[in-house]
This record gives sequence, structure tokens and C-alpha cells, in this order.
Amino acid sequence: MTVEKMATEARARLASRFGSREAAWMVRMIFEDVKGYSQVDMALNGDRDLGEATCKRVNEIVDRLLANEPLQYILGHARFYGMDFKVSPAVLIPRPETEELVDIIVKDADGREDLRVLDLGTGSGCIAIALARNLPFAAVTGIDISADALDVARANAATLKARVDFNRVDILDLHLEPASLDIIVSNPPYITRSERSAMESNVLDHEPATALFVPDDDPLKFYTPIYKAAMNALTPGGRLYFELNPLTADALADRMRADGWENVTIIPDSRKQKRFLSATRPR
Repeated sequence: MTVEKMATEARARLASRFGSREAAWMVRMIFEDVKGYSQVDMALNGDRDLGEATCKRVNEIVDRLLANEPLQYILGHARFYGMDFKVSPAVLIPRPETEELVDIIVKDADGREDLRVLDLGTGSGCIAIALARNLPFAAVTGIDISADALDVARANAATLKARVDFNRVDILDLHLEPASLDIIVSNPPYITRSERSAMESNVLDHEPATALFVPDDDPLKFYTPIYKAAMNALTPGGRLYFELNPLTADALADRMRADGWENVTIIPDSRKQKRFLSATRPR
């Protein structure tokens, strides 16, 4: 079967489930993975025979996609901040909105050197590694409670040649050295259990629930201990950054202001959702 025919058949199968636009994107990613082909390469090699083994691989990937398995887990990697990250079901798939959080931090840092940075709940290490690669001479640490997630993060740091120290620590039991950090960032679990019904099955069935959900009666379960620990661990004027659940963003900001944080600012994402928060430890 030729490249063009295989791609056309794969797009048709996927479009019935995901729509034509997403199907086209998926097929591009599949051919980039199995053949190393860009979109231009696919056009130039459209009449080339794929071979039985490659056709079988493409069909297997399509079958798994139609069974609601995320493409990034099938391929074993995902793009984030211009880099290719290893991912597995032990970690969340990096989201585009989290790239926006990294952008905010890098812009605020304004080229400052030797910043001491802590990423809480690092998962694949995407935030920590992106910051280590974009903040000059930063000393970056990432922590997570999952040993499997930390294995993925360490592999990513090694592949991407990023200097990050990863440690196994429970966010709910933080013991940080006073005034030892300039930046703390976290994208903690923040989806309430009652929001599950609105979520896609490919997320619910495959991504790690412990990295996604919090109880309905304690939606700030992770935010509260983080900002309390950060008040002591940051240097005066140090900054804390969160990715947020838009439904609880205002409640968190109000609580932090009441507890003494300065410059507490909710920042919208590109879709105008209340997605990020930045705050400053008083000087």
C-alpha cells in the first residue's frame, strides 16, 4: 500500500470519531513517528510503497486511538515548549496551556541569572526542564510523590540535557529550607470529582487519576499547603506560580491575600480562562 493510500484510509477511519481536522493532525503525527516523515515528505513520497510491517503499525495505532488511548501514550512522547518529552501512563500528557505558564515565568524573570527554582508535582518534568533550559544558570529542582513519574522526568532531563535535581517528596508534607528559593511553581491536581462527567474517556481511562483529581469538599487540597510552605521557603520578593482550576481561582486568590501574599494576580490563558496565578512573598 502506498503512503498516500494508507494516510487516506487512516484519516477516514479517524475522522468518523474525531473529526477531519484532528484526524489529519493524528495521521501527520503517526507518519512522523513510524517513518520520520514531515507533511512535505508525505506529499513527496505519496506513491511510495510503505511495506507490510509499516502498514500494520499504522493500523495498530489507529485501532488504539479508536479505543480511546491517547496518541501521546501510544507513541511514547509529546511536544512541549519546543522539545520532545517522553510520556507514559505514569505522567500527565503536557498541555499547551502549561506552556503559557512557563512563558509567564520566563518573562517575569527577565533574564535574571542563578535563580533557585522548585517545581512541585513535576510529573514528566516538563515545567522544570523547560525552565532549566530557558532561565540562565538556574538551579532547578522538581519533586513528585510518584517514583514512576520521577523515572520519566529523569529520563527526559538526560535526553534533553537539562540540569534538574529530581526528588521524591509528598506535597502534603513539605519541609523546605527557609528563604532558599526564588521561584516556586506548581501545576497540582485541581479537577473536582464532580467534574469527571464532563471529561473525555481518553483522559479518564488512561491518565493518572492521582495527578488530576481532588475532593469536591477540598478543591484547594494541594494549593493551601503549597502556598503556606512557600511563604517560608521563598526569599523576600520571591514569586509563587500556580496553574489553576478556573472554578476555584477566585477562592484561592482571596485566601492567599488574606494570608499575607502580595501582588496576587489571576492571569487568563489564551482561551480567556482563569488559568494561572502569580503572587509575591512580602519583602
